[in-house]
Amino acid sequence: MIKFFKNFSKDEDGAVTVDWVVLTAAVVGLGVAGVASVNTGITGLATKIGTEVGTTATVTSLGELGQ
Repeated sequence: MIKFFKNFSKDEDGAVTVDWVVLTAAVVGLGVAGVASVNTGITGLATKIGTEVGTTATVTSLGELGQ
């Protein structure tokens, strides 16, 4: 049993997995932080675009183009 624990403590396969989990969590965290930082600006811009598009006159047929 002691030999099993000595081999287990020397094995580095699990350490690589932990490194990848930490790295992935950091990347996801940075992504969430990036989205959160621009969320207000994007919402305001989308509202302005929607208002502008809603108030713009549209041409429904070619006959109205010359009027």
